[in-house]
Amino acid sequence: MPDHTPHPWETGWSADASRPPGTRRLWLAGALALATVAACVTALAVNDRPPRTEATPEAAAGPTDHGPGLLSFASPSGSTPAPADGRSAMTRTTPRALSSPSAAAKPSPANSPASQGSSRSTPDPAASGISVRSVNYPDRYWHLSGDYVKLDPVSSPADRRAARFTVVKGLADSGCYSFATADGGYLRHRNFLLRAEHDDGTGLFREDATFCPRPSPLGGATMLESVNYPGRFLRHQNFQLKLDPYQNSDLYRADSAFLLVDALA
Repeated sequence: MPDHTPHPWETGWSADASRPPGTRRLWLAGALALATVAACVTALAVNDRPPRTEATPEAAAGPTDHGPGLLSFASPSGSTPAPADGRSAMTRTTPRALSSPSAAAKPSPANSPASQGSSRSTPDPAASGISVRSVNYPDRYWHLSGDYVKLDPVSSPADRRAARFTVVKGLADSGCYSFATADGGYLRHRNFLLRAEHDDGTGLFREDATFCPRPSPLGGATMLESVNYPGRFLRHQNFQLKLDPYQNSDLYRADSAFLLVDALA
């Protein structure tokens, strides 16, 4: 049976002549275009906003406790000023240890500890004759034995002459001492041993022959620090006078404590 589709003129319906053909498709295309443009404008506006610069709550709050042994820290702020002197805060606050007598100020000859003791005290170091007595071996004195200085008992006239020295202003530092011998030489350290030699005119000799007085923990006594080896002091060991680094021990302090007394007659 043939398919019969009724035509408009058969049903009485007529086409809408008031709207051009395809208008609905044009409206849909226009709405889609407007939505696309609006989305692009919104995206551009969001991208042009400046980034947030304020700290996040986590950074402002500092350490966050997440339980025992777990700590998280925000990155350090770049606004913390550096110390004015260029040192870290730890360097500034670290206390300086004063474990050696070399930290004490140089006493002037008139105010040296030995000059404040008994009548047998440090003479004025403007060319005065003295002898040097040990504190922990009070019967022994600095004594020339050959070219070296030993700590010996003195009894004979020859021994007493070998135990006499002249204190003069330091050859390398006028605020310190040098010890002249009767034959025109000086006491100087060589290989850290104290010995008598004649001045060879060099700066090294003058420094080796200069010793600075320091207060001794043993009342009325003096310690003698090398001017060119700060922190090393004259002390006796096996009755040999030598230059040794300071040691925080009673034995060292006793071995390096001396009394500058009137020259033995």
